[in-house]
Amino acid sequence: MEPQWRLIASLEWPTMPNLSIKDVPEALAERLRQRAAANHRSLQGELMSILTLAMAEQEAGAPNGDRTTAVRPSRSGRSAGTKTPEQVAADVRRRWPVPIDSGPLAVDILRRERDAR
Repeated sequence: MEPQWRLIASLEWPTMPNLSIKDVPEALAERLRQRAAANHRSLQGELMSILTLAMAEQEAGAPNGDRTTAVRPSRSGRSAGTKTPEQVAADVRRRWPVPIDSGPLAVDILRRERDAR
């Protein structure tokens, strides 16, 4: 009987290409690390996100740097348009011009749920 480790080692696993960027200025590398931390990603994940966004912008025909008209893949894998926070706020104000004043408060709902146990 052949040892199990040999069976596993004989399987062919698909490999993905590795990319390497040499001689990155320290200031740029630090900015990338800070951006990755702000987005709760590893440096590798942040670089993959930047590359994915850049390729999606190019495929959508958006000029480089124009993130308001770009189409980028969302976390679910579907394409989603990007908007600035100001554009999102304006859309919300257009859809719901008058705030909702009536209805139960969240604290009351939670108390009812807790007391129903």
